[in-house]
Amino acid sequence: MAIGFEKLELFLNKILSSRIQIYAESINSCTDNFPPDRKSDMSTASSTSQPTTDPWFQDRFAERIGGAGYGKGNEVYKFELIKRAKRLALAEHPERKMLDFGIGENDEMAPGSVRDVMRREIDRPENRGYADNGILEFKEAVAAFMEREFRVTLDPAKEINHCIGSKTAYAMLPAAFINPGDITLMTVPGYPVAGTATQWFGGEVHKLPLLPENNFFPDLDSIPADILSRSKILVLCYPNSPTGQTATKDFYKKVVDFAKKNRIIVVQDAAHMMLSYETEPLSFLSIEGAKDVGVEVHSMSKGFHMIGWRLGWVCGHEKIVQAFADVKDNCDSGQFIAIQKAAAAALADPTIPSQVREKYRRRLEKLVGVLRSVGFDCKMPGGTYFLYTKSPKGAGEQTFANASEAGQFLIKELSISTVPWDDCGAYTRFSVTYEAHDETAEDELMAELHKRLSQAQLTF
Repeated sequence: MAIGFEKLELFLNKILSSRIQIYAESINSCTDNFPPDRKSDMSTASSTSQPTTDPWFQDRFAERIGGAGYGKGNEVYKFELIKRAKRLALAEHPERKMLDFGIGENDEMAPGSVRDVMRREIDRPENRGYADNGILEFKEAVAAFMEREFRVTLDPAKEINHCIGSKTAYAMLPAAFINPGDITLMTVPGYPVAGTATQWFGGEVHKLPLLPENNFFPDLDSIPADILSRSKILVLCYPNSPTGQTATKDFYKKVVDFAKKNRIIVVQDAAHMMLSYETEPLSFLSIEGAKDVGVEVHSMSKGFHMIGWRLGWVCGHEKIVQAFADVKDNCDSGQFIAIQKAAAAALADPTIPSQVREKYRRRLEKLVGVLRSVGFDCKMPGGTYFLYTKSPKGAGEQTFANASEAGQFLIKELSISTVPWDDCGAYTRFSVTYEAHDETAEDELMAELHKRLSQAQLTF
């Protein structure tokens, strides 16, 4: 006899209720060994109608990167704002080429001679293994380079160690010195990696503003005594990014005296060293006593067109170099040996940094001329491939509260991309690493830049 619809529905409901009860009991059984707080989380999750999107380990993230709030912040950082504005400008004005002066990396490949060495070395089986703390051939090439360019004598075995790009050195060096509560002195604006690492190790960062009234040098005499007593590292960067200031012997002598008096280790960022225009490149280690108080970090990127190759070195006091090498030994297994050998060839050729320097000197001179003609108060920087200048305060009837607003206007209204800096006043950074295959293309780009800026009616 056929079962009626109502009886069938009742029968199925009983089966479903039974299955739900069995499932609930099994869940309770599985969670009996959970800590009380985790049981509560499970109960809350099962009773709510809105499922959470957090992974189960959300509360396990370290406080140094945001703790349980990691990934939930809605703050939009400077470079993301720039990217968004560029996408919008390109979408709204596809006919208008983006003039990109924001890119901070060389626009050329490494020289052909360097690439030739790489091609040869990449096929040699002896180069296949771990490099660990670097090959002697690269260290000896560094020692010869430092002697030739700066008259600095270094022991390649003890006073030089390679790094996989200078960025990693700034992330690792604080591990050798910073304990909770210690302080790293950092110039601003500047490269923040050493400061971030310091904070991750429980230390603090004391910022030293770079101001035009101090010729973009830090005022070491203004540091409070209680800060000095806890300070272990002073991070410098000359030629300075982004201000373009170059160091002087007198400044470095003052730094050496300051470091000795206050027992502070100096870490000098020399990434832009070979892009010095006012004077010959000046190494911190060429100053008497400098090697007693610190190290200098060099890069194969800026001065050799080897941006993506990721290779640099730390050199200076033997014990500091050794401490860095010990930290590094627990973080990586060294850069590919073929890259080190290609870099050794680049270091042996003095024409490479000379040609790179003259290219960016030429471009900066052209840029300074264009910007001055439309109202910017700027001059040729002493070094780097950046031009750091006061931002416009407005355009026509529009006013800008800061450099970020000026930068957004330049991108959205003129399709000119720059990098704003509001750390120590409103400044705009132009980079001359734009892509242009010859000087004619450079001149055409400068003419277009002049045309657009002239139409904007900028005020300063």
